Amino acid sequence: MNGIAILLGLASAACFAVSSVLEQHAAKQERPTRTIDPRLLIRLLHRRLWLLGWVPDALGTFLQALALRFGALALVEPLLVSGLFMAIPLEAAIERRRPHRRDMLVVVVGVVGLTGFLFAANPRGGVAEPKVWAWIAVGAAIGTLVTICLLVAWRTQDATRGLMLGIATGLLYAMAAALVKSVIEKLPDHPGQVFTDWHLYALVMVGGAALTLNQNAFQGGPIAAPLTAIALLDPFTSVLIGVFAFEEKLSLQGPRLFFGLIAVAAMSIGIWMARRTRSS
Repeated sequence: MNGIAILLGLASAACFAVSSVLEQHAAKQERPTRTIDPRLLIRLLHRRLWLLGWVPDALGTFLQALALRFGALALVEPLLVSGLFMAIPLEAAIERRRPHRRDMLVVVVGVVGLTGFLFAANPRGGVAEPKVWAWIAVGAAIGTLVTICLLVAWRTQDATRGLMLGIATGLLYAMAAALVKSVIEKLPDHPGQVFTDWHLYALVMVGGAALTLNQNAFQGGPIAAPLTAIALLDPFTSVLIGVFAFEEKLSLQGPRLFFGLIAVAAMSIGIWMARRTRSS
């Protein structure tokens, strides 16, 4: 089952990479907006390129849901970071330039850190549905962190603003992925119950907020800053949610804990470097 989940996760990452580049290119053509401005989505609905980006986005979401059906949250979500390697060269190709070396260095540092953490942690599956108190705790923690990111983004500009919005988006995407896993677990056996379950409506709200922040993040500066934050924070937060809420297991004992901490430091450095990426 893990082999199927890995293949589906990698295919999903490729779709999300194409979607991110198309949506970012369209969003940068709109005038700058405030940190949270839903009107940006309304304007983007009139851009064909942005609408085209929904095709690979929808396919990527479908493949991600299938991957979560076969594999643990802590296994599937980190695979999406592989889309970083495709998104940055794609952006450069659309803008008819070479990828910046610093952007690629940011990606390499971040991905090495995330890969090292996953290798050290060796995540394994847990329960199918978390307890209610676990959902409440996860929601409160992510809500607090997202609020802090938005406050910082409100006072900053360009790549730093995009980075903070990217962090907030990554946190929300991780929460959305956890909700997708809960919904997809019920779908095969009880499809009718999905529409009376709170998970589906929470998913719509969280996903809508993440989409809005994502497009605002893409407006300022290069794609590397927000996308690096999203691609690293989404899987890393998903691992934490998987452990805390879904009771998935990590193997962080002895030397594995040491290497895991080094890997987390590498991811942090990658995110910090992303705030100085360039757009031309």
